[in-house]
Amino acid sequence: MKLALAATHPVQYQAPWLRALAAQPGVELEVGFAWIPDAAAQGAGFGVPFEWDQPLRAGYVSVELERRGRRPALSRFGRLRLRAPRRWLAGRFDVVVVTGWNSWALVQVALAARRQGLPVLVRGDSHGGVARRLLAVRLAHRVLLRLYAAFLVVGKRNRDFYVDYGIPPGRLFDCPHFVDNERFAHAADASRLRREELRTGWGVPEDAVCAVFAGKLQPLKNVDGLLAALDRARASAPRLHLLIVGEGSEGGRLRRLARERSLPVSWAGFLNQSEMPGAYAAADLLVLPSQSETWCLVVNEAMACGRPAIVSDLVGCGSDLIVEGETGWRFPCGDVEALAAALAHAASDPEQLERMGAAARARVLADYSVDRAVAGTLAACDHVVRAKRDR
Repeated sequence: MKLALAATHPVQYQAPWLRALAAQPGVELEVGFAWIPDAAAQGAGFGVPFEWDQPLRAGYVSVELERRGRRPALSRFGRLRLRAPRRWLAGRFDVVVVTGWNSWALVQVALAARRQGLPVLVRGDSHGGVARRLLAVRLAHRVLLRLYAAFLVVGKRNRDFYVDYGIPPGRLFDCPHFVDNERFAHAADASRLRREELRTGWGVPEDAVCAVFAGKLQPLKNVDGLLAALDRARASAPRLHLLIVGEGSEGGRLRRLARERSLPVSWAGFLNQSEMPGAYAAADLLVLPSQSETWCLVVNEAMACGRPAIVSDLVGCGSDLIVEGETGWRFPCGDVEALAAALAHAASDPEQLERMGAAARARVLADYSVDRAVAGTLAACDHVVRAKRDR
C-alpha cells in the first residue's frame, strides 16, 4: 500500500506514529509537510525559540511541499497555502491521510486527492464538547466532512463530533491520541532516582506534595485560576506546592502575581521533550485547568510517567483518560473552589497518588498507544481501498 500523509509541520507527538507506519510490512509511506519551521517560528507561543530535542523526521520518508506566500504561520487557517499539491500526489499513492482541517494546506491536499480519485482519511481532534451554534460553522463542517472516505478517531469526544454530523459507525476507526509511552515511562523511572536532586534544583521542598502544570503560559490555560485555587487550598494543605513548566505571553505577570501572594510556586521555564519526564518524576500529580483543549497530550505524558491528573471538564482527553478517583479527577472549568478542593484532597494522601499514578500508567499503556493508532490507521486504509475496488 502506497500511503501519503499530509501534515502542517513536524510534530513531536506524531513522529512515533509515522515511524511505526513506515515500519509496517507492505506499507510505503511518504509524509508531506507544508512547512518546516525554524527555531524562532517553532517557539511562537512558547516564549522562547527552540528546536525539539527528539528526532521528528527520522525513520520515514518525508518532503517539504512547495508553498505559496512568504510569511507562513501555524496560528491562522489561511497562512499555509500550497502551490500545487496535485503534483505531489500525481497518481503515486493508493490512500491519502490528512491530519485535520485546521489549515488551508491540509484542505488543499484533500481536494487534490479527491480530484484524482484517491480515498482520503482524516485524523483531526475536533470534538463534540465545543458549542457550535453558528449555522455557518456547521454548514462548513458538513461540506468538509464530505471530502473524507473514513475517519481516524482519537477519542470519545472526537467520535461524538462525527456521530453528531451523521457519519456512520462503519467509517469510524479508532486511532487514539498517544505519546511515546515507553520513552516517557523509562525516562521517568530513571529520573525518580534523582527526584531529590530535581526538586532541589527547582526549589520544591523535600516533603511537599507537588502538582505540576505543563503548558504555554497563555490566557487559555487559566493559570490565574490555578494560582487562586492554590491560594485557597494551602490553608488546609500546607504541604501543597506547584511547579509550573512552560513560558509564554503571561509568564511575567503570573510570576509577579505569585510573588505578591507569597504562593508556594516554582518556575521551571520551558523544558524540551527529553526534560519533561524529570518534571513529572519530581512532581506527584499533574494539574491542567484549561478553558479549552481539544485533547492535551501532556496528560498522556504525565500518566505514562505514573502520575494522576486533575483536569477541567473542558480538557478534551478527560472523557478518555480520567477515571474519577482512579486515574485522576475532573472539575468544572472556572470553579476555583472545586479546583482548590481537588488539590487539597490530592495533597492529603500521597500514598493514594502513587496508587492512582500506577493505574494512570496502566490505562495509557493499554489503550492509548502507538500500536493501537497504527492498527486503526491500517484498518481504515484497508476499508477505503476495498470500497474503491468494489465500486
